[in-house]
Amino acid sequence: MRAMGMLLGLIAANGLAAGVALAQSGENGFPPASVPASKSPPVASAGASARPVAPASSAPAAVVPAKQLFGAAKGPAPITAKAIGGYARGCLAGARALPVDGPAWQAMRLSRNRNWGHPELVGWLEGFAAAARKEDGWPGLLVGDMSQPRGGPMLTGHASHQIGLDADIWFMPMPPRRLSNDEREQMSAVSMLGPDRLSVDPQRWDAPRARIVKRAARSPKVERIFVHPAIKKALCESASSMGPDRAWLSKVRAYWGHHYHFHVRMGCPKGSTSCTPQPPPPGDDGCGAELAHWFKVLTAPPKPKPPGPPRPPPPPMTLDRLPAECRVVLEAGPPGGVAKASVSSPTVAPAGKK
Repeated sequence: MRAMGMLLGLIAANGLAAGVALAQSGENGFPPASVPASKSPPVASAGASARPVAPASSAPAAVVPAKQLFGAAKGPAPITAKAIGGYARGCLAGARALPVDGPAWQAMRLSRNRNWGHPELVGWLEGFAAAARKEDGWPGLLVGDMSQPRGGPMLTGHASHQIGLDADIWFMPMPPRRLSNDEREQMSAVSMLGPDRLSVDPQRWDAPRARIVKRAARSPKVERIFVHPAIKKALCESASSMGPDRAWLSKVRAYWGHHYHFHVRMGCPKGSTSCTPQPPPPGDDGCGAELAHWFKVLTAPPKPKPPGPPRPPPPPMTLDRLPAECRVVLEAGPPGGVAKASVSSPTVAPAGKK
């Protein structure tokens, strides 16, 4: 309890309401709020939230939004690695940081401190990046949001990404040089949508991008990949040109947003007995009735606003609504994980070179 009290004090002292929320503004792939960004479809999975208000240090954890408690943690819980709870209601113990630079990847939006994941996810990303370069000729990955050091709800941007098993991979390839920290904050990802917002832009979407999505989907450790309906449609149409196998398409599901990046989700790792798995994906390839329904939704006229004042937003999730183990995760080690873990690594090699 003493550690929790010190963490609450840290939240107030650091002024998370103004500083961190501003630094993390913008959906992953978009530039920060100070940089103009083009409009995009609403991202139902993002769970974007209003700027939080820093609580008084004496407020009990039960009434402080959980996103502020987990957003204040700067380092991982020094206990056995476990994904705890569900993808949109849980936390992460024993997280590992994806090095910000690797031989075939670079992490983006470093100020968010979201390059953390379960060791299984981090190891998979490192291997996937190397395979995509060697087998598909992809220059390297730009990796967006993964999880916070201790997982949990985020101050901005996502409803999921809470248990260290989700990662956003930009459709923009890694450049043949190391990006500066400023570039990683300001550079905008590139949308794959055409002007009609219902189809892919043929000047941007191409076979190499389709191949890396297929490679990710064929991994036994990957359970879901989320992409925009237009990208799902393009994958359905081009699948035959990439070989007779269409089983991988079942893992690639259409969802709001996800035209700047594709969202990879792993299944519950061995040993994470408190991890809540998703139901398996439907047995079909997702190219039929489900995809047609998405386009019906995308082309439907906007619904009229109901009369009267708007509904108040639901109250923010608090710690008592998360699995009980998440309190242990928050209190483990230094209060709030103040000592930020090192994420350094060797300088990235130019694309095409080992």
